[in-house]
Amino acid sequence: MKIYTLNQYLHDVFGQKLYKIALDGGFTCPNRDGTTDTRGCIFCSGAGSGEFAGDRTMSVTQQIEKGKERVAGKIKDGRYIAYFQAFTNTYAPVEKLRSLYMEAISHRDIAVVSIATRPDCLPDEVLDLLCECNKIKPVWVELGLQTIHPGTARYIRRGYPLSVYDDAVNRLKAIDIEVIAHVMLGLPGETRQDMLDTVSYVGKSHADGIKLQLLHVIRGTDLEKDYLAGKFETLAFESYVELVADCIALLPEKMVIHRMTGDGDKRTLVAPMWSADKKRVLNALNVAISQKDRVGD
Repeated sequence: MKIYTLNQYLHDVFGQKLYKIALDGGFTCPNRDGTTDTRGCIFCSGAGSGEFAGDRTMSVTQQIEKGKERVAGKIKDGRYIAYFQAFTNTYAPVEKLRSLYMEAISHRDIAVVSIATRPDCLPDEVLDLLCECNKIKPVWVELGLQTIHPGTARYIRRGYPLSVYDDAVNRLKAIDIEVIAHVMLGLPGETRQDMLDTVSYVGKSHADGIKLQLLHVIRGTDLEKDYLAGKFETLAFESYVELVADCIALLPEKMVIHRMTGDGDKRTLVAPMWSADKKRVLNALNVAISQKDRVGD
């Protein structure tokens, strides 16, 4: 089975590989400021999933330049994706958003702006701004769905119903914004079929791409407390590899696979420790996927 990888997509559309520079725009989240909760999602670290993002005390331009320095040994005179990663990156007054987005867009080496956010944080004025930005340079919006199952959504404190995701995808597609859905595999209480059902749903939701994320237990999160109390187990290496291959087999051939695993910060990773060897994981995934037939072939 062949898959449409992000690298292939970038070569098809931009003629070259683009390197991602993770940015911290100084945002918070409605799950932290009291709007929906104060504790954050159960798996989310104090960095708001932005462990590898830039320094929020620096300007967007400074963070981009720092990011370029980190990959200087791999690429020279390259182009980049400005990835607003930490916390909820549409959750601010539109004037602040405009300033941050436009600073990234105006950088000569930035080819794409990718914005990670929640589906419930896309009011009309933000959509208008995204539409405006998308006419200058391509804008991607990454939506943290994680699961379609209400019980799991309550457990992880997601804070919105599935209908909000559906509405967000439809509204973003109506203004020609590329949508990437985040799905988390291995959430406590979910069966293998539950996870496959979520991936199948995303494949039919008109999203353009998907990120498959292995559940990591990170030190200091509420999820760690449940893990240490023995309330759930993380996925085994072999189970995860087989699961991802089956997930991808459910997706449309032209859906871009942006991620197949993800790696947590080794300094704070509690489990599963096998995930720290990302090269091994990716090699095993590529072998398993190559041996798999796509559903419907």
